[in-house]
Amino acid sequence: MTTRLERLRADHAPALLAFERENREYFARSVPDRGDDYFAAFADRHRALLAEQDTGACHFHLLVDERGELLGRVNLVDVAAGSAELGYRIGERAAGRGAATAGVEEVCRLAAAEYGLTGLTAVTTIDNPASRAVLRRTGFTVTGETVVDSRPGLRYRRGLDAPR
Repeated sequence: MTTRLERLRADHAPALLAFERENREYFARSVPDRGDDYFAAFADRHRALLAEQDTGACHFHLLVDERGELLGRVNLVDVAAGSAELGYRIGERAAGRGAATAGVEEVCRLAAAEYGLTGLTAVTTIDNPASRAVLRRTGFTVTGETVVDSRPGLRYRRGLDAPR
């Protein structure tokens, strides 16, 4: 599967809203549901994310396939002191096909080359073996235990090579 990351833009709003609606039940199986307010106020939320991205505090990306179909989201949040927290969600139709691994690898490249970051952190629940496998495959190592929405979890870190 060929994928690419696109930095979040205003014109992504309709496709992103459709993606979130289509995958709402699927995502709720492994992470807390966003709630009805998320969908009702989606346009305002999207504008707020773009404004936050403009400050450099976050970098939001959509993962798309060769046809431009939205497969998932791969984000870097809480950018500070050369580091950021990685978060991602891949839609049900693309799950298990390497999309998450490809998206995380690409955002790691961007984080170093474009955003000047030197390290990334991530967290996932222990009962999410797919996410743990993606982090392991993309060079993240466990740094400790945590709690994610009242569920046992793990913290991860990955150092990033300086761009060449």
